[in-house]
Amino acid sequence: MSGILVRMRPCVLGAAMALAACGGGTKFRPVSDVPVRVGKPYTVRGVTYVPAADPTYDYLGYASWYGNESGNRTANGERFVPKAVTAAHTTLPLPSYVEVTSLETGRTILVRINDRGPFSGRGRIIDLSRGAAEQLGIRAVGQAAVRVRVVEPPEKDRRKLREGKGAPARPVVDGETLAYLRAQLAAEGR
Repeated sequence: MSGILVRMRPCVLGAAMALAACGGGTKFRPVSDVPVRVGKPYTVRGVTYVPAADPTYDYLGYASWYGNESGNRTANGERFVPKAVTAAHTTLPLPSYVEVTSLETGRTILVRINDRGPFSGRGRIIDLSRGAAEQLGIRAVGQAAVRVRVVEPPEKDRRKLREGKGAPARPVVDGETLAYLRAQLAAEGR
């Protein structure tokens, strides 16, 4: 076969090589948990973010969702799939796994972070994919008060998320704990 390519005209050979190199479009990184990428500090809209591993990450704030970027590349090089259960975070390593709890309903889901954001909105700490927003039950409202904490889920749950599916349901948070978390969020002035 290489003999055939050698006999092609140089311009045809160059075009064929260029098409083969690009795979017909943008190359995406396969969905994988390795390597984990922390990343260098970066600035967006005048705010500097310093990515870092933080196994104790446990914050209250707001989640929003995004889903119109289908097919775009995420910050760790994967293809963005709106129906997958993924999210964007400003500083956690890519990928990371977090539990996101709705402070309204107590529903808790496991999410795989593979992108950067959110970069706007006071108090927003995570941007969920459309699939994650649907699973958490916030797609209709657009933004919701949440608790986000880093977790180390079992491999079977990680595999489901890497495949774009939701992990099994997490326990619902009880009303007393939700009331405490909502009061804490209000006290923080968010």
